[in-house]
Parts: sequence; structure tokens; C-alpha cells
Amino acid sequence: MATINDNYLKLKAGYLFPEIGRRVNAFAAANPDAPIIRLGIGDVTEPLPEACRTAMIKAVEDMGDRATFKGYGPEQGYSWLREAIATHDFQARGCDISADEIFVSDGSKCDCGNILDIFGSNNTIAVTDPVYPVYVDTNVMAGHTGDANERGEYNGLVYLPIRAENNFTAEIPSQKVDLIYLCFPNNPTGATATKEHLTDWVNYARAHGSIILFDAAYEAFITDPSLPHSIYEIEGARECAIEFRSFSKNAGFTGTRCALTVVPKSLKGKAADGSDVELWGLWNRRQSTKFNGVSYVVQRGAEAVYSPEGKAQTRALIDFYMENARIIREQLTNAGIQVYGGVNAPYVWVKTPHGLSSWDFFDKLLHTCNVVGTPGSGFGAAGEGYFRISAFNSRENVNEAMRRIVEKFKS
Repeated sequence: MATINDNYLKLKAGYLFPEIGRRVNAFAAANPDAPIIRLGIGDVTEPLPEACRTAMIKAVEDMGDRATFKGYGPEQGYSWLREAIATHDFQARGCDISADEIFVSDGSKCDCGNILDIFGSNNTIAVTDPVYPVYVDTNVMAGHTGDANERGEYNGLVYLPIRAENNFTAEIPSQKVDLIYLCFPNNPTGATATKEHLTDWVNYARAHGSIILFDAAYEAFITDPSLPHSIYEIEGARECAIEFRSFSKNAGFTGTRCALTVVPKSLKGKAADGSDVELWGLWNRRQSTKFNGVSYVVQRGAEAVYSPEGKAQTRALIDFYMENARIIREQLTNAGIQVYGGVNAPYVWVKTPHGLSSWDFFDKLLHTCNVVGTPGSGFGAAGEGYFRISAFNSRENVNEAMRRIVEKFKS
């Protein structure tokens, strides 16, 4: 009989979101008339921008004419999309990033896991706690950790606690680590990082030969002009950072699938013989071997994000969700519940009231308010006693969910 990858057996019983789904489905089956409102996963609800839809329709028509039909495209993405990304997302903010350093993909979640293909198994890996579960679970699957302890912490990972006391931004570790996962604006806490904070991380990484894996999937939600949108706004980041971005949240591509990863050509790692190796070439080879590219139709839709109409329409989407976040933040505060985030990010990080555990608060909200959120403990041990509420929903649902919660919890 064929053997399996035993590392999968180290994973905790269920990935966070399937466990949420299991509990919600069980409740819905027992209460078929319950008007459940889901503010848990970060899935968008509003339609794709018209500029994107129009471009995709035109692209579909292109596929119906032999003269404009597209078969296999470049695994790295079409040059016209990569150039638009480089110009608007990076060079416009003073970042020295060229189009050929951008790799278009079908999701930043995928790339955050796939990037491990080009790194060795003996790296020391640091993650924040709480943390987006994909960073941890993909390292477990790849065999980079030992078993989990009773708190769900895996042997072999360096956990950097982020709490209210440090504004949910991790302190620079005292020991040397090789790979560092950072996510700003942060999922799940909604915290942001100042230029000074990211400068400290870049300086640390350059001093220790570390690589920062910087997840900027929510950068479009930053409204504070003093906050950096990209790690490459920090001097020296080209020598120590890989950045992940996505069209999922800013333009509603969660079901359409388009994202990007930036690997600067100046970024290097060490081979077993001690020689320096350019990571760009490794990632390019990985993508060329294991990935066939994002469809032409979807890439045309993504390109339209950078048109004048697309920029205005995606801005309107972002503003819509951030108004939802404001409503959630203010209404929960009115109910006497302590909240964080929700200002430059679409997530509100809630301190569970009355000493409830994260999952107890989940069950209480589900059973008494018919509202679904995400238990903070699902993001790591330091997330216990917290709860994430997503601003991704209709205005009607957000207002109704907050009405129910305020009615239940306001003293």
C-alpha cells in the first residue's frame, strides 16, 4: 500500500473555517427557519466592478475569434497586466519593482503556501500569534514542524504574540529566525504597521539574512496616508522580502481568482554549499513547472482595475466595506464590547465579553443572535478570548446583525 505524507496527521482536527461550517450547518439543520447572518469568513458579497465585467465579456468574445483566441498564456502572467501592476501598485508609491518581478497567480493564499517549495526544510520560521492559519498549516504539511502541544502550538515554530498591549504588532525576536510571516493590515486583528515598525523588521532581516514573507492582501483598505501599503516602501526591502497581494478583497475577485507575488531579482538565499542563489529564478522555475497561469479572461478583468473607471469602482467597493466596518465597530462599542481594528482594515477584532472563551462566544452569537463570526482561538493560542467579525457583507445584513448583538449584550 502506498504511504502517505505523515505530516498531515499532525494537523489539528479541523481547519478553522470547516469547523465553523460544521457548527453552523448543524445549527441550521436543527433550526431551519433561523435567519443566519454570516460575518465570519472574509468573502465579499458585492458584485464585481462594472469595468472588470465589461473587460471580461470582451475577453470572452476574444476567445470566440481565431485571430484573438488565447491558449496557454505565460505562467508568470501577461506582460500588460504585470506592467499595470508595477506601474500603479508599486512605482506610483516609489517602490523599485519592475513588471518582470511580478508573478500573477490564482490566489495569495495559494502562493503563501507554495512559496515554501523554494525554501529548505531547516529554516527557523516565525509566525505571529494570532495568525492567518495558512501560514502555519502549510509549514506543518511541508514537514517544517514537530507536533502541536495542548495549546495548539507546533514545535519548531517561533511564535510572536500580538496583543492589545503591543498594539497587535509583533516585537522583533531576540533570536535569529530565517523566514518571517508578516500580514498588514493584519488578518485577523485589523492592526496596521507604521513605516518605522516595518523598517525595524527590514533592518532585522538584513542583519540576519532572513526573508520576510509579507502578506499585503488588505493594503487597499488603508486610508491613513502615513501608513505604508507595501514592504518595498521601506529602504532595503528588495534584499529581504517577498510580497503577496490579491484582487480578491479590493475588486471582489474571491470567486474569480487573481493575485500576485513579487520576488525581487536582488533577493537571495543560501544553497547547501553556502553559495548565494537568486530566489527569483527558483520561483520562476517553480511556477513554470507547477502552474499554467491565470486565464486570459480573468487577467483582462484584473487589468481593468487600473482603468480610471476601475479605480473609481474599486474605491467605491472598499469604501462600502469600510463603512460596514465603522458600523460594526461603533455598534459593538455602544453595546459595551471592546473592539480593535476596523479602521484601516475590513476586520474588527473583538474582546469577548463576560470572560467567555472564543468558541463559547461563537456559540452564543450563533444560538441567540443567529450571527456567525470567527473564534479568535482558531487563529492561535494568543487569540483566545477574542473574536473576529468581518465587514464583508451587505449593509442590510450588517445593520441587522449589529441590532441583534446590541439588543442581546447592551447592559
